[in-house]
Amino acid sequence: MSLIRGKFISLEGGEGAGKSTLLAGLREHITAQRVSLVQTREPGGTPLGEAARAIVLDPAQRGMAAETELLLMFASRAQLVREVIEPALAAGQWVLCDRFTDASYAYQGGGRGQPLERIAELERWATDGLRPDLTLLLDLPVSTGRARAAGRGEADRIEVETDAFFERVRSVYRARAAAEPLRFRVIDASQPVAEVLQSALAALAPFMVEHAQ
Repeated sequence: MSLIRGKFISLEGGEGAGKSTLLAGLREHITAQRVSLVQTREPGGTPLGEAARAIVLDPAQRGMAAETELLLMFASRAQLVREVIEPALAAGQWVLCDRFTDASYAYQGGGRGQPLERIAELERWATDGLRPDLTLLLDLPVSTGRARAAGRGEADRIEVETDAFFERVRSVYRARAAAEPLRFRVIDASQPVAEVLQSALAALAPFMVEHAQ
């Protein structure tokens, strides 16, 4: 009997959307269904990826070229796919990832202005075209998200960007969700935390039923 391949779920959203809080609730819910789950993040998730993350987010690297940022993100992603995600999926485990390639379309594409066709080519090469089976997008107004993020301590290299930058990020996220309605579920992240979790679980429920083993 061949092993059933696992499922890949990503969580996306702009600054202050509440991804970290929601991830904990999603993990608890999924594992309660007796699903073997691997949780990871981008950039990061491997020793190489965490080193790349430190560089990308370091406020001292304000002069980093947009092309450099894009390549660092995909270097981290290529390692994560090969070291963590693909082995887990092949073993029948589910993967829950804090951001994936949609984030590069939004941040490096929308935010930094990198050509979307360049990102698409890197996606094909660095990840072998791997995409999540389900993506939960936490959407909220930029002003709301930035107000929330302001209370988290010193801003990193991405968080210090302008409102216009984050408006472009949000616009690309929403456009991708509209273009791929079968993969994306858009969650109103301006709701209270408990309601965001309930909305996410409601969006996840049909997927869990469809893919129950």
